[in-house]
Amino acid sequence: MPFKRYRDYNTYLRELFGERVQKIPLDAGLSCPNRDGTISARGCIYCDSRGSGTGAMINRSLGIDEQITEGIRFAEKKYRAKKFIAYFQSFTNTYAPVSQLRDIYQSALNHRGMVGLSVGTRPDCVDHEILSLLNSFQEDCLVWVEYGLQSAHNETLSRINRGHDVACFEKAAAMTRSHGLKTCAHVILGLPGESHDMMTGTARFVSALPIDGIKIHSLYVTGGTALADLYQKGEYICLEREEYIETLIDFLELLPPEMVIQRITGDPNAGELVAPMWALEKTKNISLINKRLEERNTWQGKKYAKSIAA
Repeated sequence: MPFKRYRDYNTYLRELFGERVQKIPLDAGLSCPNRDGTISARGCIYCDSRGSGTGAMINRSLGIDEQITEGIRFAEKKYRAKKFIAYFQSFTNTYAPVSQLRDIYQSALNHRGMVGLSVGTRPDCVDHEILSLLNSFQEDCLVWVEYGLQSAHNETLSRINRGHDVACFEKAAAMTRSHGLKTCAHVILGLPGESHDMMTGTARFVSALPIDGIKIHSLYVTGGTALADLYQKGEYICLEREEYIETLIDFLELLPPEMVIQRITGDPNAGELVAPMWALEKTKNISLINKRLEERNTWQGKKYAKSIAA
């Protein structure tokens, strides 16, 4: 068996379930306090009208049951998967009363083949009641809570209009661990104003927290966003592919070897992407990342001991 240079998500799921498990991306029809005026009406500068950083085309006009039926049909045909994780991805999926959230999550888990629940949200949109609800599903399925961090630097979070600070993320991560739930942090490389040292600083920050998994991708520009305006004015320049790959590998070296790497590259929608166009080449990007890991003879966690000592 070839040497694994990072702990990828698919392998992690195969270890747990003994076969391929496919995430089904879902839109619960919820909003976000950073878009509805509670915190801001502008949202994060990179967030599009679908409230998601994915290329997955979720039909928001469909109910959850219909979305899942479509998603399962697609996953069975493309991946021959028989087990699935309900992934509430768009917008903020804990931003509703607990009674409503319970119905939403349970409705998804009632479908055939569902073995997991993954909930994407913001660190300022959870409390003990919500986390207790999520914990209650762990008797029957795998549960992950996914928080957008993006950067461990408050000046960056302010620049991208995140609407929360780093301390808020730390608090949410600790609270989530106290409820026995698995936590995934979302990080973006190439955010406006960030140096290489700042990006690797985020790796060191995450490594010191009770985080079980991470999603990493480069910042890409989609139409109709505040970031697109900055890009068109020449006020933001995207990372080149080679620069992203080198920075990503430097990032991986600093992470705990047991942390699950749920994503190492983005997956933008071709019809909405403004730049960089290389972000559309997901398969090629992953291949180049793996090739460069071999060339550098490095792997996830290689510098982890130094990371936590720094």
